[in-house]
Amino acid sequence: MAHKPSLPKGTRDFNPLEVARRNHIISVVKKHFVLSGFGPIETPSFENYETLMGKYGEEGDRLVFKILNSGDFLSKITPDQYATPNAQSWTPLLSEKALRYDLTVPFARYVVMHQNELTMPFKRYQIQPVWRADRPQKGRYREFYQCDADVVGSDSLFQEIELIQLYDAVFSELGLSGARLKMNNRKVLTGIAEVIGAPELLIPFTVALDKLDKIGQEAVVQEMLAQGISEESIERARPLFEISGHSDEVLVQLASFLASSEVGLQGVAELRFVLEGINQVSLSVLDIEVEVTLARGLNYYTGMIFEVAAPASVGIGSIGGGGRYDDLTAIFGLSGISGVGISFGLDRIYLVMEALALFPDTIVSRPSVLFAHFGEREAMACLPVIQSLRSLGVSCELYPSAAKMQKQIKYADQRSIPWVVLIGSQEMEQQIAVVKHMADGAQVSLPWSELPEWLQAQER
Repeated sequence: MAHKPSLPKGTRDFNPLEVARRNHIISVVKKHFVLSGFGPIETPSFENYETLMGKYGEEGDRLVFKILNSGDFLSKITPDQYATPNAQSWTPLLSEKALRYDLTVPFARYVVMHQNELTMPFKRYQIQPVWRADRPQKGRYREFYQCDADVVGSDSLFQEIELIQLYDAVFSELGLSGARLKMNNRKVLTGIAEVIGAPELLIPFTVALDKLDKIGQEAVVQEMLAQGISEESIERARPLFEISGHSDEVLVQLASFLASSEVGLQGVAELRFVLEGINQVSLSVLDIEVEVTLARGLNYYTGMIFEVAAPASVGIGSIGGGGRYDDLTAIFGLSGISGVGISFGLDRIYLVMEALALFPDTIVSRPSVLFAHFGEREAMACLPVIQSLRSLGVSCELYPSAAKMQKQIKYADQRSIPWVVLIGSQEMEQQIAVVKHMADGAQVSLPWSELPEWLQAQER
């Protein structure tokens, strides 16, 4: 007996309506990418193992999907290694490639490999799937799409301002209000680590701090202690947990805390500059706030960092994020190239829009017109009419066989097709078509020559 098929955990099938809605989000994102001067690129779904590993920190590296070598994948394991199995040391020998974890590291690799072909600053957008061996839960999948926009070759903070405007423009057109863009600066976090006397523990400190809104203050403290951060350093950091108020007030308190750290004050100055720039433009739907505890988990960020939280009523979490990564291309041998980018989380944006009923009713995954099939002769007569309608942009189809009319009408009803065209033998003789409106059952008779224009008018 055949086994019932199933999907790998963290992956999904999409029905026609879901695909249509996803494409709606993508089309809006892509439209504003282009309006902001970004051009498209694509990279392979998998990269060399060495390209990805070591770029995301210990936690991120653990979530990279490794691809087992084809053929005799154990051939590189020596007898001594067989005697003392060690998964961590074996992995590079068993796997030469891995599925991409995000779009940023592959983009950095792309820039290095194509540097002589690019005009700097280079602005690219990329909309492709990524994979993470994470624990699946609502809004968190093992296969999901990212929609990224990045600029490399410029260290100007005006790029950060433009990217915030890009977020606002996309969410405004999607009708998604109530989202909050939280921002911080990795230089601020470096300064905090200096002030509390733990500069060598910056990474574990920021990884723990980034979880404050998820697990709470005391759980964060326990994680810091587990990572070797002393109680004295944690006590010095506690005033950070109490910083609150409007963004300008937060920056004043932060500058006071970081008074002894040059790099920390530089981060505060960058935050202030971006806030001043945003105040010069009019944002439609996005709320902006400085969040001192925002760290973002990826090690390659060096300056401004962003995270967009979904409206609180939805309970989804972040729907976008990004930041500046001045040193990323250096890991591939190209120094001195600054970069900054953001990502839209397509799958989570979908969940938010679905929860808030924001998808337009006009998003459909079915034709507008069904031509009923009365027989071969009548169906042949429908073909040029169908072709004419499609040339005018009206989606339509012919029922494939001369089934009972009740079955054909049921098909149209189940697919929510609004119009059914009936051309039987009598209509052929008179060269007219009967058009049935499925919503109310009303019918109208039209000459064939007038049918395309009439149906096109109903689409408007």
